[in-house]
Amino acid sequence: MARRKWTFEKTANESKKASTRLYTLGIYLLNGPIADEFDDTIISRTVQIRGDQTLEDLHHVIFKAFDREDEHLYEFNLGLGPEDRSAIYSLPTDTKNIMFEEMAGDVTTVTIDSLGLKVGRAFGYLFDFGDDWLHQINVIEIGDFKGSGKYPKIIDRVGESPPQYLDIEGD
Repeated sequence: MARRKWTFEKTANESKKASTRLYTLGIYLLNGPIADEFDDTIISRTVQIRGDQTLEDLHHVIFKAFDREDEHLYEFNLGLGPEDRSAIYSLPTDTKNIMFEEMAGDVTTVTIDSLGLKVGRAFGYLFDFGDDWLHQINVIEIGDFKGSGKYPKIIDRVGESPPQYLDIEGD
């Protein structure tokens, strides 16, 4: 009887896990309808996200990290700085809107790895085009993902989250 020779090959999922990168991002609130009590206060969050996750996944963790209540349109700006809209990644839209004419990519399909991010790179995240909540995202660290657990996740919070809407009646 011939002996069967066993070989050990990585499955596609195991190979994907082995090559997945983990990004640590610092997210700083720069602008928005912030109440006076938050003036001169640093408000930031640190999150981790896998490279195979999308910009939409990043949006959801930022939404949660800053204690937002109501969903609104948003975009990621990967130009030369947080406010440079020369490379906009946003949700696809059926209507012709000048904001989306120069769209570089769809947040639902663009992965973090595909952006070619490097440590030290900063880019922008704009949430709610009426209130213009502007955030700067700094790439703090990129490493190999060697774990398990649910990602993206919030790993640090600095400062209280300002309310999404100003209390106009209380002023």
